[in-house]
Amino acid sequence: MDIRIDRESAIPVYVQIRGGIRDLILSGRLPDGFRLPPERQLATALGVNRTTVFSAYKELKSDGLVESHVGRGTEVVSRKAGKSAVEPAGPLPWRQLARDGSVREPDPLVRDVLALTERHDVISLQAGLPAAELLPLEDLRRVQEEILVRKGPEALLHSPTEGVTAFREALCRHMVPRGIRSSPDEVLVTSGSQQGLDLVARTLLSPGDVVVVEEPSYFGALEVFRSARVRLLGVPTDRDGMRTDVLEALLARQQPRLIYTLPTFQNPSGCVLSLARRRRLLELAWRHQVPILEDDPYSDLRYEGEALPSLKALDPYGYVIHLSSFSKVLFPGLRLGWIAAPRTLVRQLALVKQTVDLHSGTLGQWIVEGFLSGGLFARHLAATRTAYRRRRDVLLSTLAEEAPPGFTWNRPQGGFYVWCRLPEDVPPTRLLAQAAAERVAYLPGGASFVEEPTGNSIRLNFTFAPEEQLREGVRRLGRALRAAQAEPQRRNRSVVGTPPIV
Repeated sequence: MDIRIDRESAIPVYVQIRGGIRDLILSGRLPDGFRLPPERQLATALGVNRTTVFSAYKELKSDGLVESHVGRGTEVVSRKAGKSAVEPAGPLPWRQLARDGSVREPDPLVRDVLALTERHDVISLQAGLPAAELLPLEDLRRVQEEILVRKGPEALLHSPTEGVTAFREALCRHMVPRGIRSSPDEVLVTSGSQQGLDLVARTLLSPGDVVVVEEPSYFGALEVFRSARVRLLGVPTDRDGMRTDVLEALLARQQPRLIYTLPTFQNPSGCVLSLARRRRLLELAWRHQVPILEDDPYSDLRYEGEALPSLKALDPYGYVIHLSSFSKVLFPGLRLGWIAAPRTLVRQLALVKQTVDLHSGTLGQWIVEGFLSGGLFARHLAATRTAYRRRRDVLLSTLAEEAPPGFTWNRPQGGFYVWCRLPEDVPPTRLLAQAAAERVAYLPGGASFVEEPTGNSIRLNFTFAPEEQLREGVRRLGRALRAAQAEPQRRNRSVVGTPPIV
């Protein structure tokens, strides 16, 4: 058995031995029924006292990974089918994890993206916003009038920092289809999911801490973490989401404070974390005692395929902080989101929120509660899915007609975005200039990476613009791409001699 001991480490030697054998068992290198060396033999091989090996074996027995039998020695326990072999070393100490954060000058990208929504001469394939013309304004008017009659001034007064109780109860019911069963005291209402990200960062992170993120990832989250002055470590994604094999190797070298992921219709790539990787991600978090922040604003917007359980639904040990929002479906201007987490952490987050905005808007909470409880949200969601699926298909079909050779893209099963790869002969800066001339906007892929992006990519949104604007926007983008491809050829024909260095 390959067990390494660091005799200069502050970790007791028996704990190191236990950890080494545990990793061999959990990785499958020590199969079920494998007989461990006798204590004296392993002690001699490792150059330690027999009592040290005895203590390590005792810990492994407590973990349920080995059993001792008279005449047979110590053997790896056969694990029951369907039950994970990895369990947490213990509950996460949320109070001890809580830290004060720090801030820095934010990147203006989010502000600029939102400002584009008021530019009527620009077709935006950039902003991650719902379609304004689909919002159920007549239902909103009726619900609001009924609330003002029924609740009177109470609907416009202060409410608890954690959120209106009736709204939190409605949120608990709303999460059941995601497989999440929470009580109202395990729910905190936020002013959108962006505030949820900020509250988690302020509560759990200190400057210099390590946070693991996917690459690419939501650029707004990256800015929150950078403002907290943490060190970001990126884990690559593929069509099945975060590469948990890369994450496992990273966790062997680092001890992050937080893992951030968008497992369902990831922003910006649109990929979905597979069920096998969801389970593996949880096992790694349990083993290394790292909380997971699951950002889940898009799972309601599935257009095809089978739904997967959320990470929170698969986590019986309370390691997952579930963050979501109504801003992608219903009235983004109300700025309503929520966090579902262990009640100890919810209390910590609520104390931080008190210093930020006291509480989220009371009237808005009552309005969305009315939509949830009265069945209006479910009806609106069904209509929205139909419209967005059609818009996705319009964007994809127009790309197939207009895109030049070498421009590729994915087909997301849900969410807001199509992730595209640029031809190798189109530098991102050149395309930006051509797109600006064509008056079409998109999100450059580089904004979604921790450091240098892997390849030249862009993100296109298909929910905000109406169908005809989507077609025209893709046509403009196609012209910009062809112009960007042709530009170096024109320069090469006109330049004689050595070009200047600029």
